[in-house]
Amino acid sequence: MTLRFGFTMFALVAFAGHAAAFEISSPSVSNGKWDAKYLGDKAGCGGQNVSIALDWKNPPAGTKSYALTMFDTDANGGKGFWHWLAWNIPASAKGLHAGASSGKGLPKGTVQGKGSVGRAGYFGPCPPPGSGQHHYVFTLYALGEKTLRAPANPLPDMVSVAAKSSALGEASVTYTYGR
Repeated sequence: MTLRFGFTMFALVAFAGHAAAFEISSPSVSNGKWDAKYLGDKAGCGGQNVSIALDWKNPPAGTKSYALTMFDTDANGGKGFWHWLAWNIPASAKGLHAGASSGKGLPKGTVQGKGSVGRAGYFGPCPPPGSGQHHYVFTLYALGEKTLRAPANPLPDMVSVAAKSSALGEASVTYTYGR
């Protein structure tokens, strides 16, 4: 009886000390398939640049805001391409609905930065034909501050570095697309 009680207490203590993982996912990309509206509108991709929906859960304790990036690791000969940057997303947000990047659906105070296409907002996947599957990495940074410390009109790399440097934690998910 004592051994059983001791093992049970050990299991409870071990489980109590293990927090659930910070996670991000999208209900918009099902089984790796992107609806055409979420694709880019350039180079014959036929999309509408409607941002995908994102959901997240289990942020680290002390989270005061979020920063989000979407990066294609395979574009430009492996140098990459920034598709979406948003920060100062309030800690109360549990996700973003599809089309939020249009500005109408973003939580109050959220800022969007210019990606590699040269404008703010979401730019959907649109890799060159025959370039294989591209990997689109969505990274959500849980920040310990309400406002990301970034200069006015920052370059995408600056947003990423600023977010990483003040992150309490990060969650990422990768979706692929090729044509």
